[in-house]
Amino acid sequence: MEISNKLLCLFSADVSERDGTHVVEIPRREIETGSVEPGETYRVALISPDETDEDGESERIDSADGEPQPPVEPGEIRYVEIEDIGKQGDGIARVERGYVIIVPDTEVGDRVKIEVTEVKSNFAVGEAIEESP
Repeated sequence: MEISNKLLCLFSADVSERDGTHVVEIPRREIETGSVEPGETYRVALISPDETDEDGESERIDSADGEPQPPVEPGEIRYVEIEDIGKQGDGIARVERGYVIIVPDTEVGDRVKIEVTEVKSNFAVGEAIEESP
C-alpha cells in the first residue's frame, strides 16, 4: 500500500453512529501534538479491518516464515514522539508493537517528522526532517 507524503497522522478508530450521522473520532493526542486542528477540513482514508491485527494496528507479515516484519520501511515518512534517550544519547520513539526507532539529535518530548533511513528486525533509525510545534 502506498502512503502519501502528506500523511499527518495514522490511528485506528471505530465508526459510530451519533444523531443519525456516522462519526470517526480523532484521538486527543493528535490534536494536542498539532497534527490536526479542530475546525479544519481533512481528507480521510479508511483501510479495511482485514489489513490490521487484533489490536487494530497494521501488521506486515513475511510470507516466507510468517513472522511479523518491522512496521516501517526505508524512506517512509512519519511523525513520532521521542519517549526516551538511548545509551548513546539518541532519541528513542516507539511505534506499532513497541518497535523502536532511534532518532539522533532529539530530546524526550520532541514530536518530529522523520524519514526512516535504516530498518533492522528489532529497530530502525530515522532522521529528523522537521520538528512539530
